[in-house]
Amino acid sequence: MSAANVLSLVRQDLRAFAGYSSARSSALVGDVWLNANESAWANPADAQGTARRYPEPQPEALRARLAALYGCSADQLLIGRGSDEAIDLLVRALCEPGRDAVLVTPPVFGMYAVCARLQNAPLLEVPLRDTGDALEADIDAIIAAALAGNAKLVFLCTPSNPAGSTISLEDVERVARALQGRALVVVDEAYGEYAEQPSATTLLAHRDNVAVLRTLSKAHALAAARIGSLIADPALIQLLRRCQAPYPVPAPCAALAVAALAPEALAVTAGRVDEIKAERSRLLKALQTLPGVLRAYPSQGNYLLVRFADAQGVFDALLAAGVVVRDQRAAPQLHDALRITIGSPAENDRVLQVLSARRAAA
Repeated sequence: MSAANVLSLVRQDLRAFAGYSSARSSALVGDVWLNANESAWANPADAQGTARRYPEPQPEALRARLAALYGCSADQLLIGRGSDEAIDLLVRALCEPGRDAVLVTPPVFGMYAVCARLQNAPLLEVPLRDTGDALEADIDAIIAAALAGNAKLVFLCTPSNPAGSTISLEDVERVARALQGRALVVVDEAYGEYAEQPSATTLLAHRDNVAVLRTLSKAHALAAARIGSLIADPALIQLLRRCQAPYPVPAPCAALAVAALAPEALAVTAGRVDEIKAERSRLLKALQTLPGVLRAYPSQGNYLLVRFADAQGVFDALLAAGVVVRDQRAAPQLHDALRITIGSPAENDRVLQVLSARRAAA
């Protein structure tokens, strides 16, 4: 696809949209800054005055480190307030209200549907298939529903939250090829660090209708900093920047993220990811031996989806022991399921102790 074809997926009324030009949008040089109506003095709580000025809209140091981390060029990357902002931007920029649909694969992360609803974009649902061993995406059904339902955005969550299953790069490419010129295929890799397959960013060189979501909230332990990235064709990134609200990345968050992406911090993160993977295997094996566990699904994320004979009783017992897990019973197909995040070895031991105590009391 050429840049022109990528932009053909954008709402026609936004293709030439200039957006808001903030005081930090222009590369001006000076030592007396009187162009942004900022305070001339620091706040008493901010002795160094680090928060007095508006931050860079897209902090260059952070952008460079994220691009290196994700194996893309800086002009392919947009930084936002977590992945949520990127999802919202994509739906608003690409979907004409009441006409262009958003396709999702429930049970899955709920923000795709929320953003579609707020934009009045029709929602197409292609449920995951329960094979007995996994909840998997139905690729043929996704393609058929997207073509028949005028989907403009197709969200593929891999590893899927909460199912933990992945979609192969071959299948992602198959969807993108079938929807070339008709829809953008958005691969949400929020849990990609825990998976065993390469990132879908490797498809961008020859599939320009693929975009990838990444975040520092999970493996990098910066959930409160709200740093997410969208990786896509540079022309689309440039347009989305014009649609983005000013100053999306607070300066303290950017500084924290830059430090977290230094080589020594990345080495620690890599070690913790390996530990989570080992604990994931240990917890899965232990859960599969416990009475009352109907099924514990293998996962490529930092969580396990587990079906229980008495999900309410398990939820209550864990909560009484101070352990909070995610109740998934309101989600499609998951009337008996809880999602358990993989914690530290001690935290995982507490989960197993509670479940073992329930077995002993039965």
